[in-house]
Amino acid sequence: MKSLLVLGSTGSIGTQALDVARAQPHSFRVEGLSAEKSWRRLEEQVREFRPRFVAVGDPAAAAELAPRLPRDVALLTGPDAAAALAREANYDTAVHGIVGAAGLAPSVEVLRRGKRLALANKESLVMAGSFLTALAREHGATILPVDSELCAIYQCLRGEDLGRVRKIHLTASGGPFRDMEPAELLTVTPELALKHPNWSMGPRITIGSATLMNKALEVLEAHHLFGLAAEQIHVVIHRQSVIHSMVEFVDGSVMAQLGPPDMRGPLHYCMHAPERAPSNLKGFDLGLFRQLTFEEPDPELFPALSLGFRALELGGDAGAVLNAADEVAVQAFLDRTLPFAEIERVNRAVLEARSRPCATLEQVFAADRDARELARSQVALHAAV
Repeated sequence: MKSLLVLGSTGSIGTQALDVARAQPHSFRVEGLSAEKSWRRLEEQVREFRPRFVAVGDPAAAAELAPRLPRDVALLTGPDAAAALAREANYDTAVHGIVGAAGLAPSVEVLRRGKRLALANKESLVMAGSFLTALAREHGATILPVDSELCAIYQCLRGEDLGRVRKIHLTASGGPFRDMEPAELLTVTPELALKHPNWSMGPRITIGSATLMNKALEVLEAHHLFGLAAEQIHVVIHRQSVIHSMVEFVDGSVMAQLGPPDMRGPLHYCMHAPERAPSNLKGFDLGLFRQLTFEEPDPELFPALSLGFRALELGGDAGAVLNAADEVAVQAFLDRTLPFAEIERVNRAVLEARSRPCATLEQVFAADRDARELARSQVALHAAV
């Protein structure tokens, strides 16, 4: 039986990870759960899975939850609660579903413990990929990418020599606006942007799918995880979200990982790794797999995609800067203070203005803070027009 932490247990990734654990109660014991504010859902999870530790970031939510917890459950609170949970609990694998830059500190703690990190928090690698991969090597930890595209690449490369990779092909659904004209994006609302055609995901990731910023960030993830150069990373629109990504080898062979668009698939793989365990998840489906199509992304419709490659070119803290700008810009769009088409403009302006060399994790966090301030000023510029 493997012991689990589920970081961000009340969000989309966390609840699906618990679905996997629930379906195989003899394979997993849930040692700890963390959430930011959703204490009612967290209380339900505690009653079902009986973890030894619970972490709640928001003090008011923690105060509501505390008297409702069983006496044998330790409660960690405050902004560093998830990182403290990763430091103090006894576990084999941490499933990391916290969204945003807030997930970096827990990632660092898991790797310092030499544990398996099933990482859906792509921001950790985007912000500090070179530091995290070095930590994993130093402490004998393993980073298992939960993002369906990076998980697909990971599976296709298992047992392969990275020197024989010609390039990888990251697939993208294209989101809800893939058939629009660029001018039509000026009238996009949050309600429309949150209607993803294939996947059920949290708001930030869903908006990233609509802008293709999520794929820009995956370019940085792939670079850090697999040591690939920019010219070895290709993004392709694949509307069906059945081929999760592909690896092309130097001999021209192309290996793909396929499956229905269900995040429980990559979660099941990462939670059981390095074994492959039986599951009741759907595999080949003739109706779903009947037609598989591919298109090049339209750079006028998806200008944000180029920002991932620009951040690779700039190096240093550029990943942290780009991620911070996007978090601010997406939230402004959701708050209706920034038009959808302006998200990319804000991100590009901040990336070009702030990127610097970076030698320490402290500088990564500083870049995150500075870039958020710059992004807020860019949002304010639009509001003033």
